[in-house]
Amino acid sequence: MREDEVRTWVGDARTAFKAAADLDSLKTARLIHSGDKSPIALASRALGSMSPEDKVNFGKIIGEAKAEIASALATATALLEAERDRKVLLEEVVDVTLPVNRAHRGGLHPISIIKNEVSDFFIEQGYAVQEGPELESGWLNFDALNMPADHPARTMQDTFFIQPLESGMVLRTHTSPVQIRTMLTQAPPIYVICPGRTFRADELDATHSPVFHQVEGLVIDKGITMAHLKGTLDNFASNMFGPGVTTRLRPSFFPFTEPSAEVDVFFNNRWIEWGGCGMVNPRVLATCGIDTDVYSGFAFGMGLERTLMVRHGITDMHDIVEGDIRFTRQFGVGL
Repeated sequence: MREDEVRTWVGDARTAFKAAADLDSLKTARLIHSGDKSPIALASRALGSMSPEDKVNFGKIIGEAKAEIASALATATALLEAERDRKVLLEEVVDVTLPVNRAHRGGLHPISIIKNEVSDFFIEQGYAVQEGPELESGWLNFDALNMPADHPARTMQDTFFIQPLESGMVLRTHTSPVQIRTMLTQAPPIYVICPGRTFRADELDATHSPVFHQVEGLVIDKGITMAHLKGTLDNFASNMFGPGVTTRLRPSFFPFTEPSAEVDVFFNNRWIEWGGCGMVNPRVLATCGIDTDVYSGFAFGMGLERTLMVRHGITDMHDIVEGDIRFTRQFGVGL
């Protein structure tokens, strides 16, 4: 090993590093001139077999050579990395004048969004969510709810009857049959809501639709009173329309509740009819096998379309049912 030989290795390394066109080429040059099998590395390992005097002399020479090679490598690396970054900035630049991608994500219909919102609210209060078939027996849709045979809701004007008429099947006119199914299969205490699609023989206009959605609530327990009903409705209204909204109950009549009331909310400086409610009629409880001497309960029902229209100032039912994405997009994806 001679000193001039070591200097040659340093010169070769400098030349190779400068000649590297990119970082990959530099990596190859580094392995050749400073890797484990490079001349400078082999010479460094050979120091162990030299005499102490030669080890001192050549150790200094090799140490200085390795430092020079490392410095040359660092300089070449910095230059090539800067060149790479410059190319990236030029080649991967974003042209902000190009047209944007105008494809929109799909999402839930606003009725589905408000249905989920109502369900989440009552689940937080300890209620269960129950659903039932849309094709329902007349007994569950009418008779079990204390509706007499001559009740107007049974006529063709309000109800879609399924042929043959002898089958006694109808498209449910409300989600109350789900309440009956629940009381027939579950023992009190019962705390459920029943959201779903319902059907009535109405013409589609600004405020009516033959297909619409309801959410009904049912509570059966010991000691349930109208005060519990009013408190539940106040809490529900605050969640739907904002804190501080006022509700009122107006006397009314429904065959399946006694006493019965219409629910109004004071929203946007006016009273708006929201739904119906009342204490579950003891006849309905008895039909479902519930001891009326022990248990009482309340029920309520609101239209989801009406809730949506009131809350968001929608004036035409057509906007909700016709599927125009310019309308539904305003409510977000709801996922």
